[in-house]
Amino acid sequence: MTEHVSQADVRAIAEYARIGLTAEEVVSMTADLNAIIDSLAPITEYDLEGVPPTFHPIGDLSNVMREDKVRGSFTQEVALSNAPKQEDGSFLIPSILGEGGDR
Repeated sequence: MTEHVSQADVRAIAEYARIGLTAEEVVSMTADLNAIIDSLAPITEYDLEGVPPTFHPIGDLSNVMREDKVRGSFTQEVALSNAPKQEDGSFLIPSILGEGGDR
């Protein structure tokens, strides 16, 4: 197996990603990553001369969003009908910052 990624590389990547790895995990991850890279070797055997790069796997997509259509919505009363607490037409929720209480 060729060493494409060293243990130092794995430690640097883990540090950058803020992932704590033990010494055993570094060894295991290094072996796994090198095996994964080796498994991709057959891709290099394809003749890709003259094949333009593909930036999107589906091709020329210009707009994949659905068309906006106006539809009916809930009334304020319906939206608030199951709220445990409400005040002045708004949801009343517990505060997570500051003094506490509902806001």
